[in-house]
Amino acid sequence: MDISVPQALPWRRAPRVIVAGLWARRTWLSLVHLVTGSVVGTLGGIVIGVLIAAGAGGLVTIVVPAAALAALLITSAALTAVQRSRHTAFLGIRWPDDQSPPVTFTFESIVGVVKSTKTWRQFSYHVIAGVYGFLAASVAITAWTIAPAMMASPLLGLNGGLEVRHFAYLLGGTILLLAAPWITRGLAELDAVFARQLLAGTTRAQELELRVSDLTVSRDSTVDAADAERRRIERDLHDGAQQRLTSLAMNLGIARATLTDLPEDARKALAEAHEESKQVLTDLRDLVRGLHPAVLEDRGLDAALSAVAARSPIPVRLKVDMERRVARDVEAVAYFVISEALTNTARHSGAEHAEVEVVLDADRDLLRLRVVDDGRGGADPESGTGLRGLADRVRSVDGRFILTSPLGGPTTIEAELPCAS
Repeated sequence: MDISVPQALPWRRAPRVIVAGLWARRTWLSLVHLVTGSVVGTLGGIVIGVLIAAGAGGLVTIVVPAAALAALLITSAALTAVQRSRHTAFLGIRWPDDQSPPVTFTFESIVGVVKSTKTWRQFSYHVIAGVYGFLAASVAITAWTIAPAMMASPLLGLNGGLEVRHFAYLLGGTILLLAAPWITRGLAELDAVFARQLLAGTTRAQELELRVSDLTVSRDSTVDAADAERRRIERDLHDGAQQRLTSLAMNLGIARATLTDLPEDARKALAEAHEESKQVLTDLRDLVRGLHPAVLEDRGLDAALSAVAARSPIPVRLKVDMERRVARDVEAVAYFVISEALTNTARHSGAEHAEVEVVLDADRDLLRLRVVDDGRGGADPESGTGLRGLADRVRSVDGRFILTSPLGGPTTIEAELPCAS
């Protein structure tokens, strides 16, 4: 028989957790954090108060307030560095990289520092720390020192007789001692909340904006690397396997034409090998063209799309209006979207004609694509016809993809690809 022991309920673990707080590493790091914070915060608050008083007292001049402001900014920056290192050492806070430009001794740079919300958020923390640091440390130290004194009350009453109040002090001191770690941690965590909000070089919104920017750069580099890898594979296949297959097909063709005295079975096998080699060569050429067509790299989108239209099983009317070439990744996305859209049209729509229009909107720096067919319509991205892949390709360059396909047709695929560098 399998007998399972139920896990201890949270309330059963509570006493052990409370008592363990007395010797937990986090408790003593929090206490050291509060003590050092009281010293740094109080000294920083005094210096800031003196500088503010000096600047206010010298308002009749220009030099004194300017000097006081400069000293205030330097003091705030130094205190920020000290406070950040203290929070990292004792509370394990990790600070985001400071994306601010370096400060130089120019009028524009100094004005930028004065106007920066980051400067005044950090300054406000030092003002708060000048008061909170002392109060928080006082509360924590009081809890840790008063609790043992209260617990020692019965010892003081041994000579004069124990009274109820001695045991009340013992109970109160015990409760206060058990609460001291959590009071200390709570005060330290509150200080950490202030620090995260005010000492960070960026706000949460700015961090998210920087994160989005980093992801965009990473995405772009990944797209570029993938495109470069496709070009490399295309080049290797074209210069290697494709050339060898071409030579093989030619040799088989020569053998087929010259070796006419072979037995029927041998001639049949040779003919089949020749035809198979030509089919493999055709398939390889299609594969290479699908990876990254050389004509797109060499002559641009107009020539590449003309080749696609010429190979299409259905008639395609093509219009390309571009005053200049666009970025290679945008060209590649435009080529593959149109090529795959025409492939889908030929395979699934039952269309007899298709139209492709590519226009470069120079004013908005957009490349507009439009593919229209006269098929039966009803195209659905969920049906597995590759339409979702087209949308994904467009989104890879932050583009916009629109599909309109009512039952009975026509089906229209539109895309807008941003070309800004």
